[in-house]
Amino acid sequence: MTDTGTAVVKSESEIGGGLTPKEAKKKRMESMTEQERAYVRRKAVMDKVWPFFRFLILFGLGFVILYPLIYMVSCTFRERSDMTDPTVMWIPRHYTLNVLKETLTAMDFVNTLKTTLLLNIGCSLVQVVSCAITGYGFARFKFKGKGLLFGIVVMMILVPTQVISLPLYTQFRYFGFGSFSINLIDTMWTMYLPALTGNGIRSGLMILIFRQFFKGLPRELEDAAYIDGCGPFMTFVRVMVPNAASSFLTVFLFSVVWYWNDYYVSSTFFTNTKTVALMLQNLDTELKLRLFNSATVEISPREQIVWKEAGCLLSITPILVMYVFLQKYFTEGIERSGLVA
Repeated sequence: MTDTGTAVVKSESEIGGGLTPKEAKKKRMESMTEQERAYVRRKAVMDKVWPFFRFLILFGLGFVILYPLIYMVSCTFRERSDMTDPTVMWIPRHYTLNVLKETLTAMDFVNTLKTTLLLNIGCSLVQVVSCAITGYGFARFKFKGKGLLFGIVVMMILVPTQVISLPLYTQFRYFGFGSFSINLIDTMWTMYLPALTGNGIRSGLMILIFRQFFKGLPRELEDAAYIDGCGPFMTFVRVMVPNAASSFLTVFLFSVVWYWNDYYVSSTFFTNTKTVALMLQNLDTELKLRLFNSATVEISPREQIVWKEAGCLLSITPILVMYVFLQKYFTEGIERSGLVA
């Protein structure tokens, strides 16, 4: 036992030349050039400083992301009087659920949520299908005008919605041909028709994502399907779609979030149809009408904050719940889709 331990000590001494680590490092530094020694000193300083800066960056990022959420929760469960109390910062002095209940009533949240889900999920599903087919066509087929049409797709990403909102309104207000026209304003067709034709919210970016993903798949998959007797459409359905499941999920989640947060396009076409984003935008008026039966009643701006923060919390809760359950698949879809290519 002793002999073995002695042998180990001797071997270690022989490897280090009988020098301590500090002495061995000093000896190595002496054998280096001036540039090499400067590089080693800079690297040693960076190794010590970088963890500190990394902590500051992550802490600052976490604070910026979590601060609004924490403030929303704090305001939602406090009374209005706490907003004018300078001693109340984060922890409410008087806990209450009345603000949350009043906001639920003002937003008519149950019916509004049903309408939003019907509009959101339906348009997202339709848009994902139309954009996937379009992206597959750009990725795999050659046809005249392909470059021009893809340039139009890029323009869909660059041109803001505000530029085309007036022509779209006119198109849906007098939808039809010749003397036959119908008014589609304030109907869900104003959102479903663009999604069906690959012109929905952010559809240009979705087409680009699908195009990049399908271009990355090996052509041997399609060749094998053609040999087995599949046409282009069945090849897309049976071969390409299963291999692009991660991209479909990623684009679907993006579409859900964009439709959920949209209020500009919705406010352009809807007057009576209410979505969560529209109700949140008009929360001040709805509060006065539903809670105080008067649109002219005066409410302190600081007291209004509790209702606004409660409305924001109600608006983001469904999206947060969806992300919690689909986070793993969403991350995998981001990694495997064309977003990182």
